[in-house]
Amino acid sequence: MENIKKIDIHAHVTPNKHLIYPHASGYPMVDDSELLDFYDKINVEKGVLLPLISPEAHFYQLTNQEVKLMADKHPDRFLWFCNIDPRMSGNNPNVDFSKMLNFYKSLGAKGLGELTANLLIDDPLMDNLFYHCAECDMPVTIHIAPADSKYDFYGIKDDIGLPRLEKMLKKYPKLKIFGHSQLFWAEISSDVDEKSRLGYPKGKIKEGRLVQLLREYPNLYCDVSAGSGINALKRDPEYAAKFVEEFSDRIMFGIDICATFNTHMYEYEELLKKFREDKMISEENYYKFVRGNAERLLNLK
Repeated sequence: MENIKKIDIHAHVTPNKHLIYPHASGYPMVDDSELLDFYDKINVEKGVLLPLISPEAHFYQLTNQEVKLMADKHPDRFLWFCNIDPRMSGNNPNVDFSKMLNFYKSLGAKGLGELTANLLIDDPLMDNLFYHCAECDMPVTIHIAPADSKYDFYGIKDDIGLPRLEKMLKKYPKLKIFGHSQLFWAEISSDVDEKSRLGYPKGKIKEGRLVQLLREYPNLYCDVSAGSGINALKRDPEYAAKFVEEFSDRIMFGIDICATFNTHMYEYEELLKKFREDKMISEENYYKFVRGNAERLLNLK
């Protein structure tokens, strides 16, 4: 089998871990050398760096400027997205974010994300940001949280069945949305409930709302990163392989390494190896999954 170098669609690094307050769990986010060390172990050529600017996500901000400078430091290894909190510039749903998006786009930003502001997906502020992302042809990586959450969560908010996400997909057909988080991936199965959507559901998959949305809306894509994306593949490998085959043009490899003690990327590597060796997915679709779709959607060739 050809040794295909992967592209990680979901990465975070800090430029100086010793100058930031650690995450609530106690870990400091990985720096560039630590992330690249992981990449070399699991055959990743490039990663897409995502800023974290909304206060709900962390105890510190990872700014557009820091991410851009890190990408410039390693131009052969990192790409980058910019980020905008929809409450910026006066908490006003009529702000012209196209000016800011086009500025960052001119500096090389390939999209926007990770979007983690704790607002309803169809809130007027969020709607305005989605409109401008669509107009500027900037794909958006989203992290979904529960619609009724007031405390203890980060991410844009939706109900079971993702009706608010569907509303935006329908309203802005030019907008490419890269879905991510436990609540997004729990929807791969129809047996999701308020409790299971918050974690890592187990058991055989019964075709869920995510599959229906992918079939109906060609502007929805899947960021298969972190424990949530990997769990969706591991919980039912036979179904997952069929999922990869059906939506081969809409799924992208991602890792979302945040700490040096993370191990989920090694489990991911073993699962993908099994898919290939057992011919559960075609070589063509494996290439699309781990590299080709990112190349196409981010105009890397």
